[in-house]
Amino acid sequence: MSNLKAVHFGGGNIGRGFVAEFLHKSGYEVVFVDVMDKIIEALQTTKSYTVTEISDDGESSSTIDNYRAINSKNEEGKVVEEIASADVVTCAVGPNILKFIAPVIAKGIETRSKSTPLSVIACENAIGATDTLRGFIEGKLSDSTKSAIKDKARFANSAIDRIVPMQAADAGLNVTIEKFYEWCVEKKPFAPNNPPPIEGVHYVSDLTPYIERKLFTVNTGHATAAYFGHQRGKQYIHEVLGDKELHDIVRATLAETAHLVVDRHDISAEEQQDYVNKIVKRISNPVLKDNVERVGRAPLRKLSRKERFIGPAAHLAEMGASCDNLLKAVEMALRFQNIEGDEESEELARILEENDAETATEKITSLEKSHPLFEKVAAIVKKVQNDTK
Repeated sequence: MSNLKAVHFGGGNIGRGFVAEFLHKSGYEVVFVDVMDKIIEALQTTKSYTVTEISDDGESSSTIDNYRAINSKNEEGKVVEEIASADVVTCAVGPNILKFIAPVIAKGIETRSKSTPLSVIACENAIGATDTLRGFIEGKLSDSTKSAIKDKARFANSAIDRIVPMQAADAGLNVTIEKFYEWCVEKKPFAPNNPPPIEGVHYVSDLTPYIERKLFTVNTGHATAAYFGHQRGKQYIHEVLGDKELHDIVRATLAETAHLVVDRHDISAEEQQDYVNKIVKRISNPVLKDNVERVGRAPLRKLSRKERFIGPAAHLAEMGASCDNLLKAVEMALRFQNIEGDEESEELARILEENDAETATEKITSLEKSHPLFEKVAAIVKKVQNDTK
């Protein structure tokens, strides 16, 4: 039996159904850490759960066991102890939560008892998420630990890609997930040591092309379908892609981001087109029953400077290339307001109501007023504000 141990922050569907599944298959004992009482209690009282992978070819299931769970809200000391003796720390908590999990990871690194460095890998839908987490962690470390950080911990960015659709109401801990996945992790931070042995992880020398290709294709396409679909009253993403007009809009948007991906990276136009075709087929899969509001939630994050719309549109504007379709998607995202259960959509509505167009554009996108994209986005913001008065 392997004595590998991974501490994973986030007991949600990605944590249980993607990250923990890979760690489990690779022989790790997984220690889940979360602040949600319901999830932690369920993990503590249930010996195993099932991950079901679905695809056009049918489905297959695997059992996940050999895990424990700790509520960091009231048992922080135990979490620190686990990190001090763990091999790997991963997280899938959302980019905005990284600053809250950093202090306890820092304490674990400070009291580290293992002679080998801890591998820290953030599995978030954001560029450079591990770098962001590292910044928060190092802000909590002593000077002596910071100066010897390479002996204590190694930090590697990652890019993850797997669709987790809305789960059945009675699913409990069980997770249904698409069969397709991609998990790329930087290799360089672990040198001269070997990276942690995690089955299914693709260790790469340069992560940027994988992150941008994924973010500007999968995430841009998925969110474009969601926001247009919401405006047209569609319930599921596959219904959006089944509508020829909306399908063509998603394709036109991805043609713009494809132009950027090919221009910025060593990826041919043919290779990117194949990737786009594969992604459109994936998100069109009716088996996933992927809810439009689920995919569209957190519009403020998705409209932020380095994210799936403003990020590629800003690059294209700087190149003097067209980003008209991305801007149409931005408009639809701005109209995603006051969705039940989505605080960001409510905050978006408040920002648009309480500020003039230029101020709202700055607050939502963080674009500089001098940027060639700013005026175009501000005009769209003004249009949406006028329509929602």
